[in-house]
Amino acid sequence: MKKILLLLCFTSFLTLLFAQENEQEEESTSGFQKNKLFTGGDLTLSFYTGGTTVGVSPYFGYSITKWLDAAVSLNFIYRGQKDPYGNKARQTNIGPGAFVRLFPIDFLYVQAQYEHNFINYKYIPQGGSGTFKDKFDVNSLLLGAGYSSGRGGGSNTYYYLSVMFDVAQLPNSPYVDSYGRLVPIIRAGFNVGLFQGRSKRNRM
Repeated sequence: MKKILLLLCFTSFLTLLFAQENEQEEESTSGFQKNKLFTGGDLTLSFYTGGTTVGVSPYFGYSITKWLDAAVSLNFIYRGQKDPYGNKARQTNIGPGAFVRLFPIDFLYVQAQYEHNFINYKYIPQGGSGTFKDKFDVNSLLLGAGYSSGRGGGSNTYYYLSVMFDVAQLPNSPYVDSYGRLVPIIRAGFNVGLFQGRSKRNRM
């Protein structure tokens, strides 16, 4: 809980700071602007001793300012583990999420993302007898930073690569190992700005 509160305070502080610095630079336009919409998706890869996590996460969002994006997402994640005794665990999950990306400069960003994952779990003892199945759900709060290539000049179409951690660190999270330790989450993907014709490159 302390980590979550610190994250929220930190994000709020950065948002207020950038808002003050850019207030005079923002255009006076108001209301919904379709050229600020974007979509995209990423691949999630995480490797650690005895385990692998692989996933895809499509999303759809809106650029609130030239330095702040927000989006909703849907996650599909597979996680497999094997202990030293040959016992195996398989976990698949699907769940909604939402994130904000804060760009202090065009090619670097920090990201905070909330996810609620519905999980199907299967435990297979060594030898295959006594298989156990279960269903549950768990929240995750991801925090990290990333690099974007191609963003700038009013364009919101770019490639990106990020590394994040589940700071909530709850049991059964797809982003912690069997000992509850944080696992780095590597995500790579493509962000596509919508309705951005040549005349709208400088939309903000």
